[in-house]
Amino acid sequence: MRFKVRDIMLVSSLYDFYLFEEDGRLYDIIRQEYQVFNLSHAPEITHVSTGEEAIELASESHFDLIITTLHVEDMHVTKLAEMIRQNGIDTPIVILAYDNQERKDLTTNYDISVFERIFIWQGDYRILIGIIKYIEDKINVVNDTVLAGVQVIILVEDNVKFYSSYLPLIYAEIFKQSQRLIAEGINLTHKFLRMRARPKILLCSTYEEAWENFEKYREYILGIITDINFRRGGEKDNEAGIRFAKEVLAVQGDIPILLQSSNGEYEKSAKEIGASFVLKGSPRLLHEVSEFMVNNFGFGDFIFRSPDGKQVGIANNLIALAEMLKIVPEESIKFHAERNHFSNWLKARTEFWLAHRLRPKKLTDFASGEELRQDLINSINLFLEIRQKGIITDFAKDTFDPENSFARIGGGSLGGKARGLGFVNMLITNYDIANRFDDIRIYVPSAVVLGTDVFDQFLEENKLTNLALSKVDDVDLIKIFLEAKYFPEEVRKQLKEFLEIVRDPLAVRSSSLLEDSQFQPFAGVYQTYMIPNSAGDSKQRMEELLQSIKCVYASTFFKAAKNYMKATQYRLEEEKMAVVIQKLVGTSRNERFYPDFAGVAKSYNFYPVAPQKSQDGIAMAALGLGKTVVDGGNSVRFCPKYPKHLLQFFSAKETVKNSQQDF
Repeated sequence: MRFKVRDIMLVSSLYDFYLFEEDGRLYDIIRQEYQVFNLSHAPEITHVSTGEEAIELASESHFDLIITTLHVEDMHVTKLAEMIRQNGIDTPIVILAYDNQERKDLTTNYDISVFERIFIWQGDYRILIGIIKYIEDKINVVNDTVLAGVQVIILVEDNVKFYSSYLPLIYAEIFKQSQRLIAEGINLTHKFLRMRARPKILLCSTYEEAWENFEKYREYILGIITDINFRRGGEKDNEAGIRFAKEVLAVQGDIPILLQSSNGEYEKSAKEIGASFVLKGSPRLLHEVSEFMVNNFGFGDFIFRSPDGKQVGIANNLIALAEMLKIVPEESIKFHAERNHFSNWLKARTEFWLAHRLRPKKLTDFASGEELRQDLINSINLFLEIRQKGIITDFAKDTFDPENSFARIGGGSLGGKARGLGFVNMLITNYDIANRFDDIRIYVPSAVVLGTDVFDQFLEENKLTNLALSKVDDVDLIKIFLEAKYFPEEVRKQLKEFLEIVRDPLAVRSSSLLEDSQFQPFAGVYQTYMIPNSAGDSKQRMEELLQSIKCVYASTFFKAAKNYMKATQYRLEEEKMAVVIQKLVGTSRNERFYPDFAGVAKSYNFYPVAPQKSQDGIAMAALGLGKTVVDGGNSVRFCPKYPKHLLQFFSAKETVKNSQQDF
């Protein structure tokens, strides 16, 4: 979405503005509505009451939208619009009338082609939000469909009063759907993308306009809501909506269509062509339209049904969908697959990659229903895996993969070490490094990171800050931190869920704000703790983890850390600690865990041996968790560019002497 309405000029008489303002609450109400639906910043509204003021202000300042009533104090509204255009201002202009009578007078006696569209104010402030989003959608639809695959809803209605009611309703339903999807976002960026990828609404008033939009955005159509009686070929056609629906379904038979009319006799015609129907005079009209969108546009849960319409399962997210696919009857899967229900539901949830992967497949492409079932499950699992690769997600038990996830718990910074791990994780994914070498998997072991906000909260609630900054012995400091009773309850809950998923040994690692800085790396300053995470009692495992986290927090204020900090430009009270809880890599044998190997790589080698050059770097590796290398023990040294050029000794005895003896 490129274009956003951020500044609006409202042109109206003082009395009209008073009605809009509702005693000064209009802007606050719109802002509140934006906040409720997690929309971007509410637009600023500038009011003027005369055409002269409007033209002068529009010439001096930029506005994204001009909304005018028919009651402009010093000139007719059509003259105002013409003069704005004569001044070279191409801002969209929308009329907001008060009733059909004054609208009819305008459309009958004046040329209204200069206006974007006419709406009728019916006392519901949400019409302003509908107008704003209508303009944004009209301008952004080409870009958003082509670049992102965003879906489109076509609304065909020439009755101004009706579409003035429908637009706020449809947008409200779309925003509710976006709210549901935001809750499932894997991180903040993903949540915002889901919000911005909501379906666009294209409002049409004639058959030709509707058909043009259908042909232009055919592959992106989520659904159609259409009147039956509107203009076709320049004249009123009592069955234009039915003709339009027939033509659409002949081209693409799985598009959900809702026909609406004041004449209930058309319900039979709608059913005959496979469309739904609502009566415009129904006291439940808006509710029925909302219900249709939830059930047919994929805005609700995915309801598995048998061919006779009986409900056999329900899924409210992708993971639940994959689980239900394992157990629902084969006939139900076939029923939904041949109607493209799976891809339609996914598109409504902005999962465009997966939807486009499934959409081209036909029932006849599979030898059996079981093969179809497995293909759907595999496709969903593949998508879930790809979606989490290379990014730091918000931890959720349902989506965390113990083999392929890097997630965060709590707010604040991730710290230097976690940030570095996240960066490497991103590089591995973006440059397809994971499987570059045969029989070798390159990856960042799964981990969760406690943000620095958890550290701040722990210190504040336990009143530890002043004590920690004072001269306290390291042993006493650890004891004080371990005895601290408060630990954020929500974090406890998420750590418990993490331990339910991961049963491997864990490294509880420091990740301070300053750690791994370019010029002050803080290497070895803070502590890392290993826990077996193997006790049968889940409470014991949880207690071991919490104790390790508290010890890492305490190490922020150890004597060595304070002394190191004095040699830098930083102050200890500016330091904050995040914690990385990461799986150890190795193999369990006979109740013991044996780590693989670890090492250090440097980009510059001060002692190269030909044909090596200093710029080729040097690496040291040893069995274990890296302590041997970091402590200067015997390890294998090699140049990454020439890995087989190992350092040779003059005798077997010297070779053994300079080789790793233990770990």
